[in-house]
Amino acid sequence: MRTFAVFLMVLSITVAAGCGQRVGTPANPPTGGTATESARPPAASPTTTAPRPTASGDGTDLTIVFNDGSGTTSTWRLTCDPPGGSHPQPDAACAALQRSAKAALPAVPKNRACAEVYGGPQTAMVTGTWRGTPVNSRFSRVNACETARWNALSGLLPGANS
Repeated sequence: MRTFAVFLMVLSITVAAGCGQRVGTPANPPTGGTATESARPPAASPTTTAPRPTASGDGTDLTIVFNDGSGTTSTWRLTCDPPGGSHPQPDAACAALQRSAKAALPAVPKNRACAEVYGGPQTAMVTGTWRGTPVNSRFSRVNACETARWNALSGLLPGANS
């Protein structure tokens, strides 16, 4: 039994490691604000939005809409350089973007195999601009690839227990 448990752990780590991202492909826009719609898995087809003026010196001006999975939604604005806006942890959020935005903001490619490991009901939408580049990304925790994207932006997006 222990060998089987180790096998499952290694398998899930291997699959999660293979959930890397392509750079430059944003996810679909939101379809609405109901709890039912936000619980749907993210669509993988890319869309783009036009850049908008930003208040941040580095061209970062994002709106984050977080749904905790029970229907409670929070909306924050984030700017970086200097970190600011209404995000509860702007310094951590800007650091997460600095560290992982190129890999984690684009959607998981449609042809990517992802372990069906459910990470929780939380969803988020991140829209605006990051370093002057349009962002329109949907996040969830429906499988290992999506959870890896979410975790890579820890600080920008709340933890699983939030």
